[in-house]
Amino acid sequence: MSLDRRLTPATDRVAHDSLQGVLQRPEYTPGQPARVRAPLADLQTAPDGRRDRQVNFGADLTVIETRGGWSFVRMALDGYCGWLPDGAITRELPPITHRVTAPATHLYPAPDMKQQELAGLSIGARLSVETVEGHFARLATGGWVPVQHIGDRPAEDPVPVAESLLGTPYLWGGNSRWGIDCSGLVQAALTACGIACPGDSDLQRAAFPETSSIRRGDLLFWPGHVALALSESRMIHATAWAMSVIHEDIAPAIARIDAAGDGPFLGAHRPRA
Repeated sequence: MSLDRRLTPATDRVAHDSLQGVLQRPEYTPGQPARVRAPLADLQTAPDGRRDRQVNFGADLTVIETRGGWSFVRMALDGYCGWLPDGAITRELPPITHRVTAPATHLYPAPDMKQQELAGLSIGARLSVETVEGHFARLATGGWVPVQHIGDRPAEDPVPVAESLLGTPYLWGGNSRWGIDCSGLVQAALTACGIACPGDSDLQRAAFPETSSIRRGDLLFWPGHVALALSESRMIHATAWAMSVIHEDIAPAIARIDAAGDGPFLGAHRPRA
């Protein structure tokens, strides 16, 4: 049986309990709950391997195996599996109350914008807010973030979420304000609205139904690429062609991508809440 490596919670030694009878491994485990404590971490194909995707602060996960300072994990957000350094995760799981809604924010040691920041947090980072003092929220995990940059309710429209990331540099496998790719942009926009969304464009295309027309909020697909429709004629995407998140007219983009040999256009799919 062929299983998608990205979504299979198993190493060569340990597999998740759900795979008993599907994959033969020396050991099976229910896994251990944990959470990303690093501001941003690369989810890698192997210890010190290639980046598949990035995971943001506060993301929940299940640890399947630990080995030599690394943990093989399955992410709760989208089921994506890979390796994270042990220092990037924590077993402390205070309740999540908020998320970062601004493109990015800073974590401070005190409720004072003149303090030296501790870290930068990207859009979508999940937070455990204990209390609010003035214009700052104190996190159970330590540090303070500006209340202007966080929210406790889903966004209503993925388009303005994506547009808040205009100009973000393109980064293969990126999922943050400091670098994002096409599927990362779509995932950030949809999950901000409470719409479950896989991490890669082929998985996104399979997850949502095809539509014969194009309207605001639809996903537009090419081999290995995805964009978000702003209207029937315009879209936003993170593209290596511009190495940035940009607006582009749909018809010229289809022609340009086809002329470059990266087509054909595979059609539109419509996410559902």
